[in-house]
Amino acid sequence: MLKESEISSLPVAAEVDVLVVGGGPAGVGAAFSAARLGAKTLVVEQFNCLGGVATAGGHGHISKYDNQGGSRRIVGGIANEIADRVVKAGVGIRDSHGIMFEVEGLKIILEQMAGESKTDLLYHTFFCDSIVDGPTITGAVIQNKNGRQIIRAKRVVDCTGDGDAAFHAGCEFEVGRKKDQKCQPVTLMFTIGGVDWNRVDKFRQQYIKDHNGERDAWKLEEVYAEAVRKGDMRPYQTGNMGWWWTPTRPDQVGVNFTHVIHIDSTRAEDLTRATLEARKQAYETIDVYRKYIPGMEKCYMVSTPNTIGLRESRRIMGEYILNEDDLKNQRVFEDAICYGSFFVDIHNIDGPGMDPTIWHPPKGFKYQVPYRSLVPRKIENLLVAGRCISCTHIALGSIRVMVQCMATGEAAGTAAALSLGSSTSPRQLNPKKLQDQLRKQGGIIDANDIERYAKAKE
Repeated sequence: MLKESEISSLPVAAEVDVLVVGGGPAGVGAAFSAARLGAKTLVVEQFNCLGGVATAGGHGHISKYDNQGGSRRIVGGIANEIADRVVKAGVGIRDSHGIMFEVEGLKIILEQMAGESKTDLLYHTFFCDSIVDGPTITGAVIQNKNGRQIIRAKRVVDCTGDGDAAFHAGCEFEVGRKKDQKCQPVTLMFTIGGVDWNRVDKFRQQYIKDHNGERDAWKLEEVYAEAVRKGDMRPYQTGNMGWWWTPTRPDQVGVNFTHVIHIDSTRAEDLTRATLEARKQAYETIDVYRKYIPGMEKCYMVSTPNTIGLRESRRIMGEYILNEDDLKNQRVFEDAICYGSFFVDIHNIDGPGMDPTIWHPPKGFKYQVPYRSLVPRKIENLLVAGRCISCTHIALGSIRVMVQCMATGEAAGTAAALSLGSSTSPRQLNPKKLQDQLRKQGGIIDANDIERYAKAKE
């Protein structure tokens, strides 16, 4: 945290209405929504693209747009617009959970949307510190090739995932599970080529038939267990496996498999250690694929991404803390801003596989996210979005996925712009006014919106 008196020697790089720190899924939702409402908006992003884990992180699958079972769309707005554009451009397809897409295709689509909305971008730039004046955030200190500078902002939206801007502004936060503050494992995605998908799918379908009593048989757990027993694989991972592919590259498959435990993603040393270990795991996994899975005998590494995927770090404590009971009871909030529906997806914090706290909800499951979870305590003119919103460790297991990050981002960006227009703080913004505007933008807030959307698509 830096006070106004401590930054007088630093040059001003920009003065904006809304500063969005981080251009990942939450950041694009926040930036595009604020800019479309006329706010001068700037995104500060450390990488060379928008999209965060979806692009720089190589995760070519975004979920979750529908309720459990897929009978109703529960997220609209910018998140749904992005999916439509991906499909229309021919760089992705919809599946039962969301969209599978070509990473490079998503990069250019997001930059086109930035241009259309007049969102300013500043790549290759690191957030360093928050500038505060009493209880109010007034901007940020940044660092790039130009040197250390400041950005003045009337509103700041923290979309860093780690809650960096809120943390440096002095906001209250929690990390990881309650008993020891340990966080979920991290994962380095990777892409392989030389895959005969028809043969792989035939093998997988037969495996599912042979293991019809096994939950999530598509994960091929016994294949990996056999590899571990024979000494062909270290037991760093069982119980989680994700593949995705796109029509543009039929012989390539994106892989979500590596697992590195006990990582503090707010420390560069830990991130370095995790990246080294995860890349090693990725190559070991390819060796297992070649030996154990028909259709992958000649597969090879195409790429690993620019950054490792992080599931959990700081959660910024806000006016309301979304908890597991809210999810399981599908609680209705008067200040709801979006829905979530993903299962409580918590990976084993201390070893391979999934955590005992994992929870698979029933069909039709959905829950609302309140605006108050985006409003940090004590600090004014600051909002948070994405996986650093105010929630418990268990609730984060569901709300952290990319569609919900986009939706909370859109709500935060919209709130930032509306609060400027009405000369009020985000904390004092009337939730009804925010909800009305989100609906105008295609947002889905309550059960009536869900039914209206369903009827419009009939």
